[in-house]
Parts: sequence; structure tokens; C-alpha cells
Amino acid sequence: HIQDPASQRLTWNKPPKSVLVIKKIRDASLLQPFKELCVYLTEVNNMIVYVEKKVLEDPAIANDENFGPVKKKFCTFREDYDDISNQIDFIICLGGDGTLLYASSLFQGSVPPVMAFHLGSLGFLTPFNFENFQSQVTQVIEGNAALVLRSRLKVKVVKEYREKTTVQNGIEENGVVSASLDKEVGKQIMQYQVLNEVVVDRGPSSYLSNVDVFLNGHLITTVQGDGVIVSTPTGSTAYAAAAGASMIHPNVPAIMITPICPHSLSFRPIVVPAGVELKIMLSPDARNTAWVSFDGRKRQEICHGDSISITTSCYPLPSICFRDPVSDWFESLAECLHWNVRKKQNNFAVEEEE
Repeated sequence: HIQDPASQRLTWNKPPKSVLVIKKIRDASLLQPFKELCVYLTEVNNMIVYVEKKVLEDPAIANDENFGPVKKKFCTFREDYDDISNQIDFIICLGGDGTLLYASSLFQGSVPPVMAFHLGSLGFLTPFNFENFQSQVTQVIEGNAALVLRSRLKVKVVKEYREKTTVQNGIEENGVVSASLDKEVGKQIMQYQVLNEVVVDRGPSSYLSNVDVFLNGHLITTVQGDGVIVSTPTGSTAYAAAAGASMIHPNVPAIMITPICPHSLSFRPIVVPAGVELKIMLSPDARNTAWVSFDGRKRQEICHGDSISITTSCYPLPSICFRDPVSDWFESLAECLHWNVRKKQNNFAVEEEE
């Protein structure tokens, strides 16, 4: 039996009590919607609201006396310092698609349901309009909503240990959560949960990237070009689509491999089954190193002997739908990417019979 995507519904085991509100920073147009939402959540629904500390440091919020009583009720946290993963019932994002990617990065394990309001520039992943936010938030709290489970990638980066880092209380000097370190074999291991894509590119080098791609331990190809994108179905409409890949509905269990400007006329993007183990390494005779990023973040250099292992994560991101998974996706294709927009062909003129 193949499950109908529309049959996935949000179900609460107990009524939600805590909500994480993520607001795009440095955007003055979001201040009023943010205040209205927080007042509604705290005073009308009596919910515990978690907000990132740097959001409240905005002068427009910090100096607003009328917002002061609401602000005192907030629970605050700092990215990479405070773990709130077990304290949140659901998430509300105010901004563009980047806010959803940011929400995903905060939860390296299980992710609460995410309700994303379209207040950014693109809005492919953010189906809700803010005009009727009270009724829409109430429906979510009551459990009356459709869900799409957006698969994520579990990525493990293994590096040769080359340089000592000062680590205090599990936090490195640059504020990044310290990676686990296996001093016996001289390896540094980092793990990430990725919603859109893992990008391996040539960085600042003028040479072609030269990386080997393995699937379940077998070498399937060597990428010679600007790099390679390994994406989820959600990420297929992002960088992968710009690089010429097909667009995959988020309910399809798959991983997409897309070359970036390959120096080969026959290197086409391919789709492999979800759950396979991909491994990317520098080719032994590569002239230069490579660089890797995860949803556009945590960019770092990959040298000879390092490896990137990628597979489907067992922790998807539950995204709350405006209507249902199919309608939302095709509406996003039409509204955001103007998919198949073309002037309509004229029909034949029918001559009237005498």
C-alpha cells in the first residue's frame, strides 16, 4: 500500500505548551508581525515563548516600553551555547526560506513541527501568509493541519587532526560546538543534519575540483568541474535546480547527486534511493583541496585523507502545510519559480458554414 501524501496529519499527544519563534534578524519590516505574534501566543494562548537572545537585542524591540511586559515572559537562548531541543513543542518562523533552514540547524536530533510564514524574498518553503495568523496558529495548536515530512541528510565529516583547538565547556573559540575528537587515531569527526544540500566545490582554486564519489563503498564516478551537490528532495528546488537538476516532491524518498558545471557533456544529475551511503573524498591525484558547506553554513576545507559521508537522516523536519503537500508544492513552483510560464498558443479559427 502506497501512502497518500495528503493523509499525513499533525497529531498532538498532549496540547502544546511551548513554542520557538524564529525571526529573520536585521529586517525592520518583521518587527510588528513579531510583536503581534508574541502577544497573541503569550496573552491569548498562555504559551511559553522561546526567542533567540540576539533577536531581543534589536534596539526597536529593546526600547519599546509597551512590549516590555511581554518580553519579560520570554525564555531566551543562544545558538551553539544553549540546548533547547527537548523543550520545544512546535516552531513558528517569520521570514524567508532561510529561517526554515536555520530552524533545522538548531535541532540536530528530532525536530518539532514547523509553521513557516512567508515574510521573506522567495518563500518556496514558507506557505503561510501573516494576514490571518491568529486563526492559522489556532488551527495548528488544535492539531488541525496537514504535514509534509521533509527528509534531511545525516552528514559525517572525518578530518585528519592537524591543528589543536582550545575547547572550553564543549565550545570552541569561534563559538561552534566542538567536534568529537579521537586522539588515538588522529581524527576529527563532525556531524550535521542538513535540510537542503551538501555542496562540495573547488573554493578559491583556479583548478577543476577532482573528487571521488562512492555509493555503498563502490566508486561510481569522479567529479571534474566546479563541484557536486548532494541534495534532499526539498533541496532539489534550491541550488540543484539552478545547476540543471530535476525538481523532486518532498514526499519522494530519494537523494539527488548534481554536478556543478562538469567538464563533460554527458554528466547528468542522478537520483539514488534514500538510505544509501554516499562518500565523497578528494581524488588521490587532485591538484587542489575542496571546500564543503551544509545548507550554506559551516563552510570548511577538505584535504587529502578527509572524507564526507552522507545518508538519509532518521530525523526529518515536519513542515506544516497551508493546504496539503501536493497543492502547496505546485503552488510554490508556480508562484516562486514561475514553472512552465508561457504565452498560450492560439486555437484555430473556426469558419462558419454558410
